[in-house]
Amino acid sequence: MTILGNVHEGHWSVAVETAPAPCAAPGAHGAAGSHGYVCDICVTHERAGDKLFEHRFRHARTFVSEREAVLEGLREGMTWIELKMANAFDM
Repeated sequence: MTILGNVHEGHWSVAVETAPAPCAAPGAHGAAGSHGYVCDICVTHERAGDKLFEHRFRHARTFVSEREAVLEGLREGMTWIELKMANAFDM
């Protein structure tokens, strides 16, 4: 099963999608013999329907449950937005 999540803050949004991990990761074993879950994150900045910016990345960790993966993915995306808005990096 895939879990999707979205968070919107002003003109920024974070969308995440979970998927079964492609291979076993140390210490991450989900239910029913799965090898855990990965989380793909998409951060976008839109204004008046025009997409100004988009950044896609995969969370560095493999998670035991999909719930944990989607929550951490949303948290990571929001942290990324905070750092971007604070000019901590330039992309």
